[in-house]
Amino acid sequence: MDNHQKRNLTFLTIGLIFMLSGIEYAVILPTIWRYLQILEAPPYFLGLGLSAFSLSALLTGPLFGFWSDRSKTTKSIVLFSNLFEIAGNFMYFIGYSKWLLLCSRLVAGVGAGAGSSIFGFLTRSTRPEERAGIFAAIMAGRQAGLLVGPAFNLFLRLCDFKLGPFVVNKYTSPGIFMCLLWVLLQFVVLAMYWDVPPISSEAGAVMVEMKQEEEGCGDEEAPLIGADVELRHTYRAVNTDQLESSTCSSETQPPDGASEASDPFKNFSVSREFLREEVVVLLTAQFITLFNQTALETMVTPMTQRYFSFGELANSLMYSLCGVEVILGFFFVRWLSRKVEDRAVLAVGLFICCTACVWCLIFLGNPRGGYGWELSAFIIGVFLQLLGLPFVAVSQVSLFSKVTAEKTQGFSQGVRRSVGGLATILGPLWAGGLTNNLYIMLGMMLALLVMISVMTALSYERLTERRAVQCAQSSDSGG
Repeated sequence: MDNHQKRNLTFLTIGLIFMLSGIEYAVILPTIWRYLQILEAPPYFLGLGLSAFSLSALLTGPLFGFWSDRSKTTKSIVLFSNLFEIAGNFMYFIGYSKWLLLCSRLVAGVGAGAGSSIFGFLTRSTRPEERAGIFAAIMAGRQAGLLVGPAFNLFLRLCDFKLGPFVVNKYTSPGIFMCLLWVLLQFVVLAMYWDVPPISSEAGAVMVEMKQEEEGCGDEEAPLIGADVELRHTYRAVNTDQLESSTCSSETQPPDGASEASDPFKNFSVSREFLREEVVVLLTAQFITLFNQTALETMVTPMTQRYFSFGELANSLMYSLCGVEVILGFFFVRWLSRKVEDRAVLAVGLFICCTACVWCLIFLGNPRGGYGWELSAFIIGVFLQLLGLPFVAVSQVSLFSKVTAEKTQGFSQGVRRSVGGLATILGPLWAGGLTNNLYIMLGMMLALLVMISVMTALSYERLTERRAVQCAQSSDSGG
């Protein structure tokens, strides 16, 4: 099996990982509130339980990313992190007390932290021009999980039996069901996941082989090792810039270049890497996107109940239609990313999101008119909000991978996901207290969108692939 086939199977496995994370969210969210009530938990435990998962992922993401950057592997990290998902969901199934239930979400969240390693791997294993499309497909996998998850609840709610000392009912069954799915995924990872060599390494090997053929060089091993050291010290670039970076790096390579290659954090500086204009803009976009998305999710259910008297069936149908729209949006962005730059996709997404927020502020802040008009205004508002989501989500992830160093991509993606995790904690807290005052809630969302739109416009020229070369860094660091 060649590297291309291994690469495709690995990407398919990653898609399954993200799909399972979506299914887990979809099967646990509808029942966790009633489950906590049975365990005599106070109302605030619902917020704690939902936030615990994000908190664990927020804290462990950079650690898993650091691990993958140092080890240059992700398969072992994925297998290890999945053990936390298995343990956390089994604890959720046991559920003897509200504290065990809270701890179960904390433990499962540790497993989600491996997403930073996965995004780092995807960055190193894809070319810049195809990266946005790959990211879009992977993100669509999670949305597909959110879409099919409610279907599993149709039979999980019918469970009513004992498994040894444990009771299996509609509240505990999601835990054991997800536990089994994550166990099955372990075998899939073992069979179909490979730590394929980075694209840059493959390109370097091909270039060296071509040069050897032209010059008739008999010694093969030394040039290959040299090329690998050179290319590991350059940032990804396209066309002639990559050759330019390699040449410049080879001219200024220090004697201990091999040890530096084995330790990607040797000359790493957090301030130099993250306190740059384009990185701050993209991290801000990550925060605002997820903050507004989770705030919207928190607002929608109380609003449909108050104004339209939606029950569980109507809400489930609504979420299914929303899932279909988002999946189609991701695949449209996948196609669009081949035609236009990532920063243009980001600008279009922000424009759509701002338009949606203005619409909601005007027509949903204080709904007036008949039932039909109010429902139509609500549907248009939600449609526009979800329409802009894939544009912003995919473009900012793809751009972030291009403006940060490839050799520390796992750690950088961990920082990005931690920023997003913070947003998913604060978003519901903000919206949950303002469901009766939509003007303030929607006004804040619009203000944040206007702010990131202005930041994007001012930094538009810098939102492109990083072209810094090693010789520039060496002059900054004194050698």
